[in-house]
Amino acid sequence: MKVEIKVPSPGESITEVQIARWIKKDGDYVERDEEIAEIDSDKATLSLVAEADGVLKTLVGEGENIAVGSIVCTIDTDAKPVTNAKVSKEEKPKEDKPKEVKPAVAAKSEGYASGTPSVAAAKMMKENNLKSENVQATGKGGRITKGDVLQTLQTPAAVQTVPQSREQRREKMTMLRTKLSQRLVAVKQETAMLTTFNEVDMSAIMNIRKQYKDVFKEKHGVGLGFMSFFTKAVCEALKSFPAVNAQIDGEEILYHNYCDVGIAVSAPKGLMVPIIRSAETLSLAQIEQQVIDLATKARDSKLTIDEMTGGTFTITNGGVFGSMLSTPIINPPQSAILGMHNIVERPVAVNGEIVIRPVMYVALSYDHRIIDGRESVGFLVKVKQMLEEPVKMLFEGNDPIKVLLHL
Repeated sequence: MKVEIKVPSPGESITEVQIARWIKKDGDYVERDEEIAEIDSDKATLSLVAEADGVLKTLVGEGENIAVGSIVCTIDTDAKPVTNAKVSKEEKPKEDKPKEVKPAVAAKSEGYASGTPSVAAAKMMKENNLKSENVQATGKGGRITKGDVLQTLQTPAAVQTVPQSREQRREKMTMLRTKLSQRLVAVKQETAMLTTFNEVDMSAIMNIRKQYKDVFKEKHGVGLGFMSFFTKAVCEALKSFPAVNAQIDGEEILYHNYCDVGIAVSAPKGLMVPIIRSAETLSLAQIEQQVIDLATKARDSKLTIDEMTGGTFTITNGGVFGSMLSTPIINPPQSAILGMHNIVERPVAVNGEIVIRPVMYVALSYDHRIIDGRESVGFLVKVKQMLEEPVKMLFEGNDPIKVLLHL
């Protein structure tokens, strides 16, 4: 019996997908629930699994687009797995004993064609892109020795350089990359996007991490990174500036009383933004654990549509790639995105003196149609204050002394 495997629906709005990769090849024997292919949509990658044991017959090639619900392959359940026949001892071919090489015969094998390199010389020539005709051989019978190669390398003009390739190749864009490019262009055309900048003295955060990272890891099982601090600081700032956490819906503004924070992750198939739901209710350890889980899923192409849908604000960290400063692009339909960058020791003025501090530049890109300059600047200043005085995160952004005194 042949079992037909159809393309599952990744989401309500998705009608077409692309066969990204066949994990199992045509003619392979597969087992029930075994992953046989990866399927790309314009939002996520999902796995196609075998619905029965049998031999696989693929009907669609890699890179081809196919409608949701279409038959992509079949499994022949009547076929049996092919096993290698065991060779009996009687059928096992006899191994010939190696013949003893006499010194006289070995001496005859020392003759080489002129220009033939020794093993060591050949390895060195390959590493330095040298050709035989560029090396003057001094060995017996015109053989190239290691010393000949070393001598040649001392003459730069004799080194053979590899010609620059002018070949071209074309690759079909994945559905995810195609959709991403369309969204990015749409953001630039449909929003009044501006970016405001500030700098953060990371001394306090780095001191906390240095002092507590080991006990934090021992207690919670996850490392104490920067992302949890930034997520917590963002949540506090969003409470003070709700417009940054809102979005335009037709002729209305939709405000959110919760913080679903998207974390931009660079995955093999493109940028993905999984969502940390209700981040304002989570502890630093819970945020770190979710960041790890979602980033791992993104890199393994295991994220679901639900895990990437519905964020209210996004954080992107270009600092992990060495970025000093950038203007991140808004992730629609959100109205703002925070860009983190690398931490560099810089001279700063503190109480009239020049000191060296670890400084990070931060950037907030926002839609000026819904967020005014006062709100955007105030939001970024609030984030800066939370990070430079982390204890304020425990008091909803307020001065702990004033909270204590009920002021």
